[in-house]
Amino acid sequence: MSLGYLSRLSSCRKVAEDFLKPVSGFYGAIQQRGLSNKHFNPKFKKLRAAKVIKVKLPDEEKMRKAKDDYTSEEIRSRMKELGIHPVYFPRERPVYISSTGSVFEAYVPPEGVLKVSKITKEGAKQTWEFIEKKGKSMLSIRKIRSFDEDFEIEDFLPLAQNIYIKSHEAMAARDKNNLIQYLTERAYPEALYNIDRKTVHWKFLNSIEPPRVVHARHTSLITKENYFAQLTVRFHSQQMLAVYDRFGRLIYGSEILAKDVLEYVVFEKHLSNRYGTWRIHEKIIPDWRPPSEPGLLTYRLTTEDPEEEELEDEKEEDKKSSDLSTVNSNDKNVTATDRV
Repeated sequence: MSLGYLSRLSSCRKVAEDFLKPVSGFYGAIQQRGLSNKHFNPKFKKLRAAKVIKVKLPDEEKMRKAKDDYTSEEIRSRMKELGIHPVYFPRERPVYISSTGSVFEAYVPPEGVLKVSKITKEGAKQTWEFIEKKGKSMLSIRKIRSFDEDFEIEDFLPLAQNIYIKSHEAMAARDKNNLIQYLTERAYPEALYNIDRKTVHWKFLNSIEPPRVVHARHTSLITKENYFAQLTVRFHSQQMLAVYDRFGRLIYGSEILAKDVLEYVVFEKHLSNRYGTWRIHEKIIPDWRPPSEPGLLTYRLTTEDPEEEELEDEKEEDKKSSDLSTVNSNDKNVTATDRV
């Protein structure tokens, strides 16, 4: 072998030893315990660490400190250090508004069917008011369709008539659970007050004229995204109504006679609520409507004056006292004769 070949072989061997030196030193050499205080076998290092639990001892100085001496920032940092969430007492309570408190821009029913000529000043004013109200109603219907794309007046009218009939039937049956499905929170207590301690017999006979929407309005409540819509429907129908008091005496109406009823009913819906439904909100009673018949109430008839009744009561008491005195005197006389 030549000297050049041996020199190249020794240089390659030296390079290989330098390359494998850190690996052989890490795996081949045995660690000695020294100042580092490490375990000689690093294999179970995590398991040995899990055997030790670090316990934080309480701070006596903080314990001696009174609660009132802590600032709000110290209390917050201490609770954050201990992992305790701060207790929050909300001042505002959640409120759910499912209906409005009144009718906004209430519809004013016209008196009679008399129309003024459009040539006159009053006729032009009436025409302008009709066009203005019609435009606002169309804008409200457009707003309803922005929340309910399938809304149509022709489909709403049969639904409104069904709600109208079902609500009155629930009132007659005193069904409070189903009544709240057809009345808003404003109309519900008024309906309960009207049927309190009464027996109502009501029946829908037929429609003289088909119902129609005469007014539509919408508004936002509290926030701009919370919208409510109201539709005023005109009902002209024949109905039967008889109201009895708690003793079974007829106080209003009749179960035999049918009457023509013209009513303007306001239906309301919470548009922003996905599950909102149309419900009866109020009935509009025009000022020009004649007053309804008074109820046939029964009262106790008193033919005498109250002063005369008091005098008679005093005379009866005096008579009773005199009778008792005579009876006692007779008893004493009887006992005296017995002794004799």
